[in-house]
Amino acid sequence: MRAIIAFIAIIGLIAGCATFGGVRYDKKFGIYVENSRVSTFCLVPELRAVIRQAERHFNAPVVVSSGYRNPFRNWRNGGADGSFHKKCMAADIFVPGVSKAALIDYMMRETSVGGLGCYPGRKFIHIDVRDRPRGASRPITFSGC
Repeated sequence: MRAIIAFIAIIGLIAGCATFGGVRYDKKFGIYVENSRVSTFCLVPELRAVIRQAERHFNAPVVVSSGYRNPFRNWRNGGADGSFHKKCMAADIFVPGVSKAALIDYMMRETSVGGLGCYPGRKFIHIDVRDRPRGASRPITFSGC
């Protein structure tokens, strides 16, 4: 019986998906996504590195609920004209089992994060890897941070 359970677990890992709290998240281009409409194909290496570092820090997957957005999708979602989502430099993320406050606190200290949005009432936060203003020790914050 143990061998069967181990086999199923290994197949799940190889397939690139994970189940947390009864919810299954697939991987697209090496990143966990909330659903099949989330695009992560062009996320810049700096953003991918921030996501991987957060996964190591929390020992849990970071799930992207919004990655790259084409101009129409960005407009439909109420995104800004100069949105970093359109530049493959931003993601809206959450970590299953980790409080939003803990994720915000971690990202405030992450030196590669240039912008941080907190969106009260939503389960995700926005991170982007824009350049910080000269001398800034924290990311630019907006939307409830």
